[in-house]
Amino acid sequence: MPEAIVTFEKVSKSYDGSTRVVDALDLALAHGEFLTLLGPSGSGKTTTLMMLAGFEEPTSGTITLEGRRLNNVPAHRRGIGMVFQNYALFPHMTVAENLAFPLQMHGCPKADIGPRVARALEMVRLPHLRDRRPAQLSGGQQQRVAVARALVYGPRLVLMDEPLGALDKQLREQMQLEIKHLHDELGVTVVYVTHDQSEALTMSDRIAVFHHGRIQQLAQPADLYERPANAFVASFIGENNRFDGRLASRDGSLCRVRLDDGTHVSASIAADLAVDAPVVLSLRPERVVVGGTGGDANHFPAQVLEVIYLGDHCKLRLRVAGNDDFMAKVPAAAAPAACSRGDALTVSWSAQACVALPPMASTS
Repeated sequence: MPEAIVTFEKVSKSYDGSTRVVDALDLALAHGEFLTLLGPSGSGKTTTLMMLAGFEEPTSGTITLEGRRLNNVPAHRRGIGMVFQNYALFPHMTVAENLAFPLQMHGCPKADIGPRVARALEMVRLPHLRDRRPAQLSGGQQQRVAVARALVYGPRLVLMDEPLGALDKQLREQMQLEIKHLHDELGVTVVYVTHDQSEALTMSDRIAVFHHGRIQQLAQPADLYERPANAFVASFIGENNRFDGRLASRDGSLCRVRLDDGTHVSASIAADLAVDAPVVLSLRPERVVVGGTGGDANHFPAQVLEVIYLGDHCKLRLRVAGNDDFMAKVPAAAAPAACSRGDALTVSWSAQACVALPPMASTS
């Protein structure tokens, strides 16, 4: 990994002296990286961001920025750009004045302010709106202004806290790509907080999945999706079929798992799990072959409980091995002909498509 711009060393945060919202966090962020902190509400991701920004102080541990210890350094002296969900634009100022404000606060020479504001507006394709006030802008335009304001003075680091949460789905997806393109173009380091796993997969170089104040897994998006570290990560990132069971046997990277109803499933295994240890099987719906008769290791009879048409694909809710919430995802054109509730069919999947995981990382 390249030299770190930000490091957290054993950083913890408690508001009541007993419960740790963030628990002994170790994290290093590389120059130019787009790192997303992902997790459910209360998992510690936003508190981590606020400690880095300077709006919260760690209870213990050390945070550094380019080797400089940040503990007790006020937010306005950290040289960090911030983008919030509510945009936090000054309503009485024009767009250009909103962008000029951080430059003035950082002591930028007056002669440089106009050109830098103009460049920032060009960057987000809003030069024609420079004289409007925030109330005269759409949500997407306000978000672009907020991003431009965070970048206008050339900070080393930009923090974004749920910046797209107030936008509708189509605009949110458009802004995801625009922010990622700006990151690629400018090379700025970004720490991005979201609870939206699809957003994290779309935008990030790496994702840190938080739960109970700890990072459950830190990896590139494809690694998180294809090789989750535990059952929480598998269920939080993308859709997932889950079976509980025990490890019956293992042979290198493959294993056999005995489900609670006595059924045996062949799967892959990466964790160092002992025979008879409790495991969770994770299988993505798109890896399930419906009606197949090929050479897959796992073949099971299934009953159709529900057919969900989603345009380009269909979801089938099935009863498989005692699981009434087993989902299969198939292209609409490949869906079984005249498939309807109550039909019997066969499903299969390879051992490599299914992974045996520890139930949960320790939080002690």
